[in-house]
Amino acid sequence: MGRRTQVSIRDYTDLNSLQLDALKEIGSIGAGNAATSLSSLLNRRIEIGLPEIKIMEYNEAIESLGGPEMIVAGVMRKLSGEINGIGLYILSMDFINIVLESIFNKKIESFEELGEMEISALTEIGNIIIASYVNPMSAMTNTKVNISMPATTINMLGGILSVPMIEYGYQTNHIMTISGNFKCDDREVYSNLILVPDVKSLNYILKELGINND
Repeated sequence: MGRRTQVSIRDYTDLNSLQLDALKEIGSIGAGNAATSLSSLLNRRIEIGLPEIKIMEYNEAIESLGGPEMIVAGVMRKLSGEINGIGLYILSMDFINIVLESIFNKKIESFEELGEMEISALTEIGNIIIASYVNPMSAMTNTKVNISMPATTINMLGGILSVPMIEYGYQTNHIMTISGNFKCDDREVYSNLILVPDVKSLNYILKELGINND
């Protein structure tokens, strides 16, 4: 990758187009990995379109994802080591029902219908998707990333996004969302992953990729 150059990103909004393109490349590899893993697990043809990466303020992200009072399921894993941060996967009801139909041959109308087995299955799906994106980041930067066990919660979107806001809000009030369309057989659903490396880790990633901030 050539000579590695120190960068000094102070906030996600400092990212230039070249750096965003590098993150999109990681996202594209992650999307391909996620599609392969989900196809095998669900025994269905899964395709994922090219991901769209956005840098947004927390409140802007909440509105973009459906509003603070929308009930969602979220799977979170913490990253530690040379790259620290949070991976948070938001599961829509449409995607949840694709998973439940494939594994349990059932559908739900409300989150209250989710039992222990169903939540366990959704946790594994979120676990796989977050790892699918973190692993190429680790490989491309030649860095070992420790990932915590997944934790799943059902809550209002504003409550779920308060976790990265509380943990990293003192560093930045922006987060990175990786959004894209899942196509399962002939059905299309939207997918949202929130990946929040802390600012120090963001600088480390860019340095290891050899991308200057000029």
